[in-house]
Amino acid sequence: MLKIKIFADGADIDGILELAENPLVRGFTTNPTLMHRAGVVEYERFARDVLDVVRDVPVSFEVIADSFDEMARQARKIASWGGNVYVKIPITSTSGASSVALIHDLSGDGLKLNVTALTTLDQVDSLSSALNPNVPSVVSVFAGRIADTGVDPIPVMEAALKILAPLPEAELLWASPREVLNIVQAEKSGCHIITVTHELLRKLNGVGRDLTLVSLDTVNMFYDDAVKSGLTL
Repeated sequence: MLKIKIFADGADIDGILELAENPLVRGFTTNPTLMHRAGVVEYERFARDVLDVVRDVPVSFEVIADSFDEMARQARKIASWGGNVYVKIPITSTSGASSVALIHDLSGDGLKLNVTALTTLDQVDSLSSALNPNVPSVVSVFAGRIADTGVDPIPVMEAALKILAPLPEAELLWASPREVLNIVQAEKSGCHIITVTHELLRKLNGVGRDLTLVSLDTVNMFYDDAVKSGLTL
């Protein structure tokens, strides 16, 4: 039984509505890229459709501005949509300017934030001083993208947990997992949350499966596809 919280990551409204009934899913996240891929064009309507169904677990919606003044305005609007809403704020602007001052103001005013796109411990460290220790927050470190650079993300996540330890309301989120193994790794490293795509969630049924049977299924798949293709030698 996994202790880590699984947050479904996506913007497919039908998938979200289906996963809202899944007891394994304890929260939802999305972002502008996922919304673009899903064909979302009316942000607030999409968000309110989600919140009509997802009422009792956290849901994260991201600001879509690049200036900090506009991020602040959008953050307050998004936060007004519901008590279970977390506002996603990127750790920097597109020019690399730090969002820490904005995060300090918003968290200080009681907004629940999901700070996103972190990849370094320096970012986690600077963020830790900006978060209100009495207000719930999520710190999304993109472990999958760290791994894509050839760096082992596990020591990074363990160190991030130590940095966030003085903040009782802050939860560390393992973002951008690539495979089911990452869920196991995230739990072992002590992360509180992992985002999981709808596709990856379907693979959870294979956890603990007998590897001999996995091998046999693979052999059968290759044989069946050769037959279907009418291949001959």
